[in-house]
Amino acid sequence: MKNLILIRHAKSSWDAPIHDKQRPLAIRGSNDAHKVATSIVNFIPNKNYIWSSTAKRAKETAIIFAQNLSWPLESIVFSDELYTFDGSKLEKCIKSCSDDYENVIVFGHNEAITEFVNKFGDINIDNVPTSGFVSIQFNATSWSTITQGKTIKTLFPRDLK
Repeated sequence: MKNLILIRHAKSSWDAPIHDKQRPLAIRGSNDAHKVATSIVNFIPNKNYIWSSTAKRAKETAIIFAQNLSWPLESIVFSDELYTFDGSKLEKCIKSCSDDYENVIVFGHNEAITEFVNKFGDINIDNVPTSGFVSIQFNATSWSTITQGKTIKTLFPRDLK
């Protein structure tokens, strides 16, 4: 059994004219990430592989979750490969995961996340919003062979208001 949690980075700031990869979180984004992280604390598996895009907003979101869920910051693996907006590229990354990991948590970007959850999950989601959490379980022993999974849980900031 393979378990995948996809978390879209929190709302980012557009206040400064900087490169997309360097955009930080907006105050609302930080607040939403804290709310979602504290709301899913009992749903996160104890042993997992935590993987994040290298974009500043994704890194900051992963750190907020780590702080709220008592993960060591050094347990987060940052990868340029996850800085993608393309669902097929995200799929390729996930299918390349080591089979040593039963539980993988990915902090990434849209459209890639929404495309992935609609292809592999069993619930159609129009748009995974910023700070959105989607968990999919696969009846597979290898990440490279995952196919249709079951969407186990979704949680979006609007659900907490």
